[in-house]
Amino acid sequence: MFKNQTPRQLSFYIAAVSATIVVALLFLLEITGLFRISFAQIVAVFVLVFTVAFIANFYLIRYYIFRRIKLIYKIIHRHKLPSDFKADKIAMSRNILDEVEREVDEWAEKHNQDFEELERLASYRRRFIGDVSHELKTPIFNIQGFIHTLLDGAVNDPKVNMQFLQRAAKNADRLQAIVEDLETINKLEAGQMVLDLREFDIHDLTEEVFADLEMRAESRKVRLIFKEGANQHFRVRADKENIRQVLMNLIHNSIKYGKEGGVTKVSFYDMETFVLVEISDNGIGIDPEHLDHLFDRFYRADKSRSRDAGGTGLGLSIVKHIVEAHKQTVNVRSTQNQGSTFGFTLEKA
Repeated sequence: MFKNQTPRQLSFYIAAVSATIVVALLFLLEITGLFRISFAQIVAVFVLVFTVAFIANFYLIRYYIFRRIKLIYKIIHRHKLPSDFKADKIAMSRNILDEVEREVDEWAEKHNQDFEELERLASYRRRFIGDVSHELKTPIFNIQGFIHTLLDGAVNDPKVNMQFLQRAAKNADRLQAIVEDLETINKLEAGQMVLDLREFDIHDLTEEVFADLEMRAESRKVRLIFKEGANQHFRVRADKENIRQVLMNLIHNSIKYGKEGGVTKVSFYDMETFVLVEISDNGIGIDPEHLDHLFDRFYRADKSRSRDAGGTGLGLSIVKHIVEAHKQTVNVRSTQNQGSTFGFTLEKA
């Protein structure tokens, strides 16, 4: 009965019970003859006791609730309570405790979400720092080894000095590539990279990328083609150079990780206001457990093969950030021993 009462209703019930008890005692005294009182006096006593009890309980309950609410608000609110936050600000006709309970529940839920997000970010930061350290360690260690070997006398040996210098330079280039890719991702994440949106033909841009990667494709005997029936020209609105980088990364990955002597196909699909661009290969495919993490920084589905093939491990992460900067989506699907397909959308011009 008293579970969901407002403070005013609770004060009313307490006052009524108090007045009833007093009147009952007076009736007992009247019956036993110990005390003589008229009916009018009993009514007056009831009204007086009810009024005094109601007022006393009303203010005591409000004061009690106010103290508790103020304490709760000090805990759950980050801002300082206003100086005019007084007990008379509490509306006694409402179910104050339920409202405060709801606010506390909302506060607890928000803090749980904040805590989970902080834990996720902390875990990501630890993993990222570990990945960066690991990726930088190998080329730095190699450069140190080659340079110290040269300083120890190998610089005077014509059989190895140029070879060691070339290897040190290759590892220095790898360090530079990692730093540049990290800088690109940071700019994209911070929104510092301004997109130069313009109209261009996505088919023509893909042909330019094919030409740039032709020698690399020939080294692995991979054919670069457009898929029949999905090779039409589309004009899109995007940052041409950034989309060139997306195509370069995806097609280069298809050549690098696809089957030697295989085929890389590029397809275009009309989606009314968007164009879907897909890059497919007929390689060994990707294990399903890796698909959800392919676009993470430094993530490698096949670590040994990835490092042997070169690259910074940041290419797909850059692809994801560039596409999302265009407010578009990128995805991947793969079947083992059949191949992989990476797709992204662009706005039609």
